Amino acid sequence: MLAYRRYSLDYVDEEADARAVRRGIWAGQFVKPWEWRRGKRIVANDNAVGQCRIKGNISRSGERIYHAPGGQYYDRTKIDLSKGERWFCSEAEAIAAGWRRSKR
Repeated sequence: MLAYRRYSLDYVDEEADARAVRRGIWAGQFVKPWEWRRGKRIVANDNAVGQCRIKGNISRSGERIYHAPGGQYYDRTKIDLSKGERWFCSEAEAIAAGWRRSKR
């Protein structure tokens, strides 16, 4: 959650709580909506976070699945940041963000 302080301070405490425990959007990288509208983007290459090797993939049905190195589909899984897919640095980070481990 983000408190849009320009208009209200109603959600400042909730934002601070989420940020402290890295919950929701605070579990990974993001651009604040008001910055996105001004053109700010996360610059991404093949792996935007360097050594983070866990692939967060979104299935055709919309399910959020992460693939760890050595998994059956890891090598052929491609990450498309524009679709909301992403990289994780640990399985705990992926789980905290609401993704599940691949069954294979």
